[in-house]
Amino acid sequence: MALAAHPEASLRQRTGEAFEAKQAIARWAAAEVRPGESLLLDAGSTVGALAHELRTAKDVTVATTGLTTLQELADVESVHVECLGGTLRPLSQGFVGPLTEAALERLTFDRLFLGTDGVSPEHGICEADLRQTRLKELMARRADRVYVLAHAAKLGRRPFHTWTPLRADWTLVTDDGADPRIVEGLEARGITVVQTRAEPHTAHRSADRAVSDSA
Repeated sequence: MALAAHPEASLRQRTGEAFEAKQAIARWAAAEVRPGESLLLDAGSTVGALAHELRTAKDVTVATTGLTTLQELADVESVHVECLGGTLRPLSQGFVGPLTEAALERLTFDRLFLGTDGVSPEHGICEADLRQTRLKELMARRADRVYVLAHAAKLGRRPFHTWTPLRADWTLVTDDGADPRIVEGLEARGITVVQTRAEPHTAHRSADRAVSDSA
């Protein structure tokens, strides 16, 4: 399903890419979380960075499909962790398949944080595997607020032919290197775009951005 001849990069390969941007995105996302909330975390390197930031969270529940999140939060007593299980994809270090989907049917969440290989205003978010795109769509149906965490290089990128369509009211959290034309295209479709800076705990929103969903 790849558009190019190169294979899908492994999670280990992707972890060091755009490191500072991912850290800024993760910090912003962690600041949205409130005590008592139930969160659903996808697999992926940027979501894994968010899991690291959540190590200081208090009284939250985190369900996840990603091994990185499990490793980051396994010893954190103030975070209750649920593993959705399923079939492990070694490249993404995430669980997929019917067992994962069955577990989702019994749960709902305050916030969902998704990773992605590409973002398109027209098509949604891109993944290498049809099982991943189906799972992300099902995850989005179970959460009140949906966030996609993706550094700027992923905007407008179409590395594969498999897509997850998302409802119009999701939030893209990216960095300030994002192409303004793509940002405008996303906002024109009702998507909130948050652009973070690499400095600690800073973020800005594009013009006419609404205040944080949690306000």
